[in-house]
Amino acid sequence: MASFWWLNARQGRLKSYEPYSFAGAATPHLTLLRLPLVFYNTGPKPIVVQNLQLRFPDEPDSLLPLPWRNSWPQLRPVSEDRAAMPAVFAVDGRKAEQRFIEFGAPFPGFIPQARDYTVTLEGTLGHRKGWRPLLTFTLRMGNMISPSQYIAYSNSPRDLTEADREKANATLEALAAKLAEQQSP
Repeated sequence: MASFWWLNARQGRLKSYEPYSFAGAATPHLTLLRLPLVFYNTGPKPIVVQNLQLRFPDEPDSLLPLPWRNSWPQLRPVSEDRAAMPAVFAVDGRKAEQRFIEFGAPFPGFIPQARDYTVTLEGTLGHRKGWRPLLTFTLRMGNMISPSQYIAYSNSPRDLTEADREKANATLEALAAKLAEQQSP
């Protein structure tokens, strides 16, 4: 009886993995991040994903999480893309599911800088109550060399040269100064 339950009826865990790339833009008015996420269900029963959000837990100015805005057919933003509104989906038992999820919202007082951030992906699941952490990983926003353009970047720590990092830092610092200037009376 126990082996039948283990093989066919138990509720598994939903696992996710650090993305190797991301698409993003950070302006004074809006921050957008598109992540290629893989969800794996370790058990035999399907797991329903009701909602997702992205948190910056180590940033005191980031009071609200980035909500799930859209789902996309690919990582690289192109004009022919057709967004799908956030919708509940199921991950079948012992299966993996890939989704290109876009998170975004205005950040009053917080614009991501050209540096690494600890980010937590949280979700609400059909068989549990409340938000659950699904994945914590390093988001390498220092790789964003053109933050005002919504384009794809590597999430690898070794892909940019030092000159590229300096250019990204200068651009993001100018963006932060522009936001501060707009917010001052």
